[in-house]
Amino acid sequence: MFGSKKGNLFADNKPTLGQCDPEFIDLFTRFAYDEVVNEPGANHPDLDDATRSMAILATLLGCQGTDAFETMLPVALDGGVSPVQVKEIVYQAVAYLGFGRVLPFLNIVNETLVARGVTLPLEGQSTTTPETRAEAGERSQIEIFGEGMRGFAQSGPEETRHINKWLADNCFGDYYTRGGLDTRHREMITLCFLAAQGGCEPQLVAHAKANIGVGNEKAFLIAVVSQSMPYIGYPRTLNAIRCINEAAASAK
Repeated sequence: MFGSKKGNLFADNKPTLGQCDPEFIDLFTRFAYDEVVNEPGANHPDLDDATRSMAILATLLGCQGTDAFETMLPVALDGGVSPVQVKEIVYQAVAYLGFGRVLPFLNIVNETLVARGVTLPLEGQSTTTPETRAEAGERSQIEIFGEGMRGFAQSGPEETRHINKWLADNCFGDYYTRGGLDTRHREMITLCFLAAQGGCEPQLVAHAKANIGVGNEKAFLIAVVSQSMPYIGYPRTLNAIRCINEAAASAK
């Protein structure tokens, strides 16, 4: 799946990188779509092609790689990621990246799905109402982070307490409770959002620990970050691994 892009990367009725930069494309495709994919230390039994693709899409959202996202999206869809799963990855990104940075990706997804004959809108995935989202969000926080999250929405200094409320009812109540992705996949893509955008190391440590708590073991998280490395570079990859190691040590 990941070895089929050589020569036409980023093609759009324009000169391709394969035509203009053949030496670079040979170098990058051999590394990203062969060496990285097949490296034993960068793999894990739970990291099948579909899961790998979900991680890469989330990583490209995090680093604002719109052109690469548009190129990888058909690969992900052909490799077993469903339209609903793609939409859920993009929707959840709003909570971690903001609407301003996510809107271009949502447009890319819609254009790609329509071109592939997918009828939009897709079946709704919401499981909450305005009346139940806060309670459901707290349940999700407790499931992921533990009992210490009970009452979190009403905690903290008064002037910023509304942010804690929004984290419960919006981030977790509106997004994490949706269908399409299970909790393990939602925590995995959150890790990718945070690792790829950088500057979120405290949150990255917290979510690495949350990942471990919901069953995404340290070796799996390192494999996910390793597969994302070609898209975010070595510094953010090494920062993410440091955060994973810190989280794993504190989770013992």
